[in-house]
Amino acid sequence: MNGVFEELTDRYPELSACLEDIALAYETARDSFARGGKMLLAGNGGSAADCEHVVGELMKGFLSPRRLAPAEREKLLMWGEEDGAYLADRLQGALPAISLVSQSALATAYINDVAADMVFAQQVYGYGRPEDTLVVFSTSGSSANVVRAVQVAKAVGMRTIGLTGRGGGRLKTLCDVTIRVPYDRTPDIQERHLPIYHALCVRLEEAFFP
Repeated sequence: MNGVFEELTDRYPELSACLEDIALAYETARDSFARGGKMLLAGNGGSAADCEHVVGELMKGFLSPRRLAPAEREKLLMWGEEDGAYLADRLQGALPAISLVSQSALATAYINDVAADMVFAQQVYGYGRPEDTLVVFSTSGSSANVVRAVQVAKAVGMRTIGLTGRGGGRLKTLCDVTIRVPYDRTPDIQERHLPIYHALCVRLEEAFFP
């Protein structure tokens, strides 16, 4: 087992029960990125904030500066030595990830015009491709708009990862991988989701930006 996950369970022993699913979630996301796919993320309330947090860790350097490879730097020199160097020195390698919670105009229009529980599903339908992964957060595991998104993702052929609480709700059987932290109260569940996705982001960074 990778050191990042060992450190996670050392600090949070109760997460040892989730370790196999955490490792499977990592492998699922890694394989998706390796195929040229992206990650879509959805959740409500505090879980919506978690979606934004994950995007922040994947789209820029987390623990690594992710400097551009020489071939990538060379492409930017089309703008001249000064501008090209400025761009190359400040761009970082990215793992493409999109938080579905931040598109307020689309979300409110869809809630008003169609159905509130279909907002994430519509975004998954529009953005999702078979090589992509959908990651959803739901402390109950049964949030209607999250469930609909997973249903559409599965129909599209995407892989799906759920982070939820002890029971797992509907996500337990819907998602390809469901990480169920052994807690029942929303704040307790969300407090454990953060170190889990931090560990996943660190491990993905190590894999793609050694």
